[in-house]
Amino acid sequence: MAEGDLLGAAAELRRLTGTETFELAVVLGSGLGDLAEQVDGALAIDYPALKCFPPTGVSGHAGRLVAGTLEGFRVLVFQGRYHLYEGYDALQVTLPVRLAGALGCSRLLLSNAAGGINPDYRPGDFMFIADHINLMGDNPLRGAFGNPFLDLTHLYKKDLYPQLLAFAGKQGIRLHSGVLAALTGPSYETPAEIRALSVLGADAVSMSTVPEAIMGRHLGMDVAGLSLISNVAAGLSAESPDHGEVLAAGRQGALAFGDLLRHLLLLWRGESGSES
Repeated sequence: MAEGDLLGAAAELRRLTGTETFELAVVLGSGLGDLAEQVDGALAIDYPALKCFPPTGVSGHAGRLVAGTLEGFRVLVFQGRYHLYEGYDALQVTLPVRLAGALGCSRLLLSNAAGGINPDYRPGDFMFIADHINLMGDNPLRGAFGNPFLDLTHLYKKDLYPQLLAFAGKQGIRLHSGVLAALTGPSYETPAEIRALSVLGADAVSMSTVPEAIMGRHLGMDVAGLSLISNVAAGLSAESPDHGEVLAAGRQGALAFGDLLRHLLLLWRGESGSES
């Protein structure tokens, strides 16, 4: 991954999209890429066309950047992300977030497919991320940063949850607020690991999102996160976790996900500056 080409990619995107500052970056998780089709005035660019991006190799991640407008925001939508299990470190997987920061984005919305640990969660539910537990063994701020000792007390934006929950209830969408545990993967967790995560206070588990959230906060962005509960975590049902199941859940939940995300953006645009 050519880190030195990031500023060049930002300059190329400005040439293609104009000099107006982007306000919002959205990173789409496994099976959730359809939202990019709703972007107005969309310009789609395959990741390999930007020299700083390697191709994505994970099924369910298209590997495209879509620039345009969504719910009044000038937006960058990343259809696909990078993962530690592909061989990258925590800094490298935050490349989309750092590119968004270089283009002026002050808000970051992260999404993922996650395994449900909380017994109240079932496949097809959504979780508004309130906090996380980083068990990846890496941090994107490790290394040469001016002040890496970042306070994460108020990392995730939580003030929009009550209004989003009210909207979800009217739409018949099951929405929770909970804690996301992040593990490296690519193997799914063992039943013993899931029991341990439950004791630690995790409601769901994913192989992404946390490094991007930390980097977004480091760059001064407001960060919000939304998980689709795509499967029940290992040992909590008779079924074994499967990536095909994750993608299928993403396809089935795409409509509800789009409704939730668009309403979240409407709330975010209309907020009066309340605390996270």
